[in-house]
Amino acid sequence: MPSTHTAACHCGAVQFTVSLPEGLASARRCTCSFCRMRGAVAVTAGLEDLQFTKGQDHLTLYQFNTRVAEHYFCPTCGIYTHHKRRSNPNEFGVNLACLEGISPFDLPEIIVNNGVVHPTDDPTAPNVAGILRYEDKL
Repeated sequence: MPSTHTAACHCGAVQFTVSLPEGLASARRCTCSFCRMRGAVAVTAGLEDLQFTKGQDHLTLYQFNTRVAEHYFCPTCGIYTHHKRRSNPNEFGVNLACLEGISPFDLPEIIVNNGVVHPTDDPTAPNVAGILRYEDKL
């Protein structure tokens, strides 16, 4: 189900609203070298679906390898907020943990995409690498 959320980095220097056409059902992790180290869960938004209310000019851009994907983070608190995707440059991946009132631990299962063999490098490679599961013990 589509949903709209307010969102921010940890320190609040960067704030935005985002509409998610697929809601939280689009939540994914990735196995590429950067995402593996970052550890964030991303949800999908179109480029037109993210509007900054504060601090867009405060963001820092990081790019690597093919330099197609654009990864943005707050230089004050270090939180990754979103990225423009290499696999679909018309989409943003938005850090689910930045959404107000939402935690990655709210989702019992998250699909993990195969980012080691990117679909634009080998379209025959499997897209899904696995499923990450969380079981609440509290």
